[in-house]
Formats: sequence, C-alpha cells, structure tokens
Amino acid sequence: MKVTGKVWKFGNDIDTDLIIPARYLNTSDPAELAKHCMEDADPEFAGKVSPSDIIVADKNFGCGSSREHAPIAIKAAGVSCVIAKSFARIFYRNAFNMGLPILECENADQFETGDAISVDFDTGIITHMKTGKTYHSRPIPPFMQELVQNGGLMKYIQKKIQKNPR
Repeated sequence: MKVTGKVWKFGNDIDTDLIIPARYLNTSDPAELAKHCMEDADPEFAGKVSPSDIIVADKNFGCGSSREHAPIAIKAAGVSCVIAKSFARIFYRNAFNMGLPILECENADQFETGDAISVDFDTGIITHMKTGKTYHSRPIPPFMQELVQNGGLMKYIQKKIQKNPR
C-alpha cells in the first residue's frame, strides 16, 4: 500500500496532550476530536490539514498518557500516516489498534512542512517528491497493514468473527 501527501512537521516529544488536549477528552467522537487535533502544537493544523497529509516528527512522538484519543484524532483529521524518528511504545500500539499507520525513520529530519512525500508501507521506502531522494524506514508488517486496512484491531476482529462464526 502507498500513500502520498503533504508533510506537517513537528519536533521532539510531541505528547498526547499536544496531539489532543485533555480538555477535549470528554468526547470520543472522531469528528469532534479531529477539530482539535494538534491544536496546542499548531493552532491552524486542524483547519488546514487535508486528507492524505502526513505528520512527520522527530523523537518520542506520542509520549505522555496512553489515551487512544490521540491516534483517533489524527486519523479522523485525515492524516494518512505518521512518520517519526521514534514513537512512545504505547502510542505505537494504540496507533495500529486504531488503524493509523506509523513508520519509524531516522531521516525524518530531512522533511519540512509543505514537502510532498510518498510512503510505501510494503517496502518502507519514503520518497521526497521534489528531489526524488529516498529514505528507508522499517516496512509495516503484513498483519499490521491488515489492521490498518480494516480500520483497527476491533474492526479486524469483528470481521474475522463474521467470517467464522462459531
């Protein structure tokens, strides 16, 4: 699977409070969460992000509390994937559980807001569309891609149960 989109660049230690501020955790409605996605890191993000755009960050993206609201907000905002030098482990797991693809790439600092990039989940190759330069990340394993394609872990399980009822 491949996606192409515009980069929204963020730095180190983007915690879950920056992704979706705690003051909005009184809802689990994805559309409502999307309106406030990244609000405290970039107040204009939710109003300007377009479907298929890509968040790129430095180290430790998704640190902080283990709220599932964070990947839900990102996904509902239309972001196609998140690329970072590293992720907090709980965010990594929550992202795939919610159907949001993420990739670790040591060269995440090579991208800037506004750059167009293409991401191949099967190979892990990230291509800068203007320069043609390629960067490598660890490919998303097939099972994790299945979770993403099905909309997350719960939808994946529901689909499996419907296919094979007891």
